[in-house]
Amino acid sequence: MDGSDAPALGDAPTLSAADAALVDELLDGSHRALARVITKIENRTPGYRAIVSALHEHTGGADVVGITGSPGAGKSTLVDKLAADYRDRGDTVGVIAVDPSSPYTGGAVLGDRIRMGSNVGDMDVFFRSMSARGQLGGLSTATADAVKALDAFGKDVVILETVGAGQNEVDVVRTADTVAVLVQPGSGDDVQTLKAGILEIGDVFVVNKADMDGAQRTVAELEEMVHRREGGTTGRDAGHHGAASMASTGADGSGSGHRDAGHAGGSESGETGDAAGVADADDADDDESWTPEVLETVANTGEGVAALIETFDAHAAYLRESGEIAATERRRYAEEIRTLVRADVGALATDEIERRGGIDRLAERVRDRETDPYAVAEAIVGPIADCVEETGDRARDE
Repeated sequence: MDGSDAPALGDAPTLSAADAALVDELLDGSHRALARVITKIENRTPGYRAIVSALHEHTGGADVVGITGSPGAGKSTLVDKLAADYRDRGDTVGVIAVDPSSPYTGGAVLGDRIRMGSNVGDMDVFFRSMSARGQLGGLSTATADAVKALDAFGKDVVILETVGAGQNEVDVVRTADTVAVLVQPGSGDDVQTLKAGILEIGDVFVVNKADMDGAQRTVAELEEMVHRREGGTTGRDAGHHGAASMASTGADGSGSGHRDAGHAGGSESGETGDAAGVADADDADDDESWTPEVLETVANTGEGVAALIETFDAHAAYLRESGEIAATERRRYAEEIRTLVRADVGALATDEIERRGGIDRLAERVRDRETDPYAVAEAIVGPIADCVEETGDRARDE
């Protein structure tokens, strides 16, 4: 089905006059407007969806880097140094640090900490600490929307720092283009955790605090793990941008979009993904996917940070030139659509449950054998399904 045959989609949410003015201010470069928009997004203030919808067409220019790993690996210090180095070369930077949620307010427990000491007073580094809102170790939908706000604002690089709480870190892949996993020396438990799942999401592995004893052993362990993950191949299926997903991109390279003319890590020849990034079918077998690198840094002194940024640039260039960015974005937006639809349908179902006396009343009726859970679910979802089917029939008739 091509675009002309696809069912019509609904109109974008309508912006209020005040929110429209706020969006204009953000797009004009007002940091105050950016802060207000992210606050509305985080608090889910009425109208926030219309704001994010209006910003969407202005996104796609930023390189989004995720920094994840276990607590104590030095993520915050490394992010500070990364932002400073990006600024030294002229890039503007947005940082979102996803902190543990307060069990009382839902806000970021560590939101008031001083974490960007090297960049205090630099208006071209925008830092925001956000709550994971119960998604410990992951990124809430609000965080993904905040990335869009920073992207639309015009930040060259957006850095995401996650809580660091185990396997749920895979959520970062849905928002970041490049994922760096931090491990500290001698952290045997951390390496075992990586084996349990985090290993699969890393495009770059960083042994931070590399001046400590055990650093070289940890580097060797990670390199061995990467090698095993690849099955001893030359790098295919590496990272969360593997050969299989490259194949799904096709040969048009269209996904490189306006990132092809990006500010960092682009092709030295100036060729875009359309011209140089996607090989002919005859050459497809010669292409290799990204092979994760294992790097060493000492965040406190800044040692290794420049090399890490070069690796981020190389990965960004790979995404553009291979056309893999198209597949990455499709996966990201597909997951976002699913998440939003599930949340909205869940909200409708919750309202229907309340109209039927509330969940406790329904549970009591099931306990009394007056009904059963399947019958209750059918009664709640049935009207929603009927409405969707009726709307679909009407759209097909039109």
